[in-house]
Amino acid sequence: MIKGSFPSSRPRRNRQNSWTRDMMRENSLVVNDLIWPLFIQEGSNTATDVSSMPGVKRITTDIAVEYAANAKELGIPAIALFPKTPEKLKSDDGYEGVNPENLICSTVRAIKEQVPDIGIICDVALDPYTTHGQDGLIRNGYVDNDLTLEALVNQAHIQVKAGCDIIAPSDMMDGRVGAIRSMLEEKKQHNIQIMSYAAKYASAFYGPFRDAVGSSSSLKGGKETYQMDPANTNEALREVAMDINEGADSIIIKPGMPYLDIIERVSREFNIPTFAYQVSGEYAMIHAAAANGWLDLEKAMMESLLSFKRAGATGVWTYFAPVVAKILNDT
Repeated sequence: MIKGSFPSSRPRRNRQNSWTRDMMRENSLVVNDLIWPLFIQEGSNTATDVSSMPGVKRITTDIAVEYAANAKELGIPAIALFPKTPEKLKSDDGYEGVNPENLICSTVRAIKEQVPDIGIICDVALDPYTTHGQDGLIRNGYVDNDLTLEALVNQAHIQVKAGCDIIAPSDMMDGRVGAIRSMLEEKKQHNIQIMSYAAKYASAFYGPFRDAVGSSSSLKGGKETYQMDPANTNEALREVAMDINEGADSIIIKPGMPYLDIIERVSREFNIPTFAYQVSGEYAMIHAAAANGWLDLEKAMMESLLSFKRAGATGVWTYFAPVVAKILNDT
């Protein structure tokens, strides 16, 4: 423990000028830290506002290509794609999720054709495709873990064939990382990364996201039988350890700011690339407070993202990504 006493020690000496503060700064945020989640909808040349997420839109594939090109120009290394599946294509078994011509696969192909150097991350979970809004298949009123695994493996397979670079299973089924990794090895897709939502909590902060993908109206029941209890920390370490052993290359903690302690423990314990997901509810809260004049939007946005780096995160999934990238590029 560093000790000191006043007046010999004056910590304010290091804060007196902007250049001094810059020089002494322990953590920093750069554009390479950002992952930009995008919501994809059917149609062409259409962007639809997500009412609960100011500044965020659902976009058609052609516009997604433009967003990808913009991300590349800004220096954002990767985008993540989430579909708003039309109600007519939803089913109890989420079959559209394993359709090689579905919205995500067609968007991946279109982006890779036009912007081949942008990283594309694909979500693996059934909730955007099911009539019940759960992440897995239901049997006897319960989300059946082992029954769901085959569907998740098939979903990951078609995404990789479409050109996805990183598979991100968000479903929280036990064993899904190992099952997907086994499939990738069998298909000789040795270099496809798995970025696992290893510690995804059953959180109240997901509401706007569910509006964006259209699952909020479909969701029947909660997700507490597979997503983690917000009261637990040791369980997160167990989940992360299992996913690493099963072949995950990096992991995600979701949500972000309410779980900074989890980010810190995981990054310190495992020394593996650890990403925070600043979820839709966090994004919406900052915007709402700023809209009421209670917070400075830019300062709160930047401070919130820096908190993830301070906690030990390698990078951050955030809907603020393009705005933040522009700010960082101009400084």
